[in-house]
Amino acid sequence: MSTCINDLRIPYQGYRPFLNIHGTGLAVSLVNDDSGPTKRNPLERRSGMKKKILVMNADEKECGELCAFLNEQQYLATPTYSLPEMITLIQDIECMVVIMDLDTIPIGNRIIRELTVKHPGVYFLCLSSDRFHPHLKEALCYHIYACINKPVDPDELLYWVRSIYEEKDS
Repeated sequence: MSTCINDLRIPYQGYRPFLNIHGTGLAVSLVNDDSGPTKRNPLERRSGMKKKILVMNADEKECGELCAFLNEQQYLATPTYSLPEMITLIQDIECMVVIMDLDTIPIGNRIIRELTVKHPGVYFLCLSSDRFHPHLKEALCYHIYACINKPVDPDELLYWVRSIYEEKDS
């Protein structure tokens, strides 16, 4: 005997709880649900939400792969390979998120603080293979939305990007 619970939904995941009752046991699992409102494209939510994600990484291959992944997920990702280029692009386009690779581009507290003050509507995510950055203590505490360990887990990256879109939409 199986029972579906259709009223409960997990936002943006495209899954719904599925309750299986087998004799003496009870199991709850998540099943794919492409029919519900949870599979909405975040860019279609509002025309004002079509803002770009800048990916700053000096390694063109890594940057291209990350942008391709985000574009596959229906986010508008633009690659940038240096800090001056990123600063120019952030001023020229409507940007919601900047993803910075701390391993390939040297950046300090002062620069991050200036960027966040100058662009308060932009969220900054960092990527790094190092778990600790004592020289970026202030930036990580007050200005960086999240720091993601490398190699990048696609699910973790999507979690942070989706939470930013959700926060901006509320």
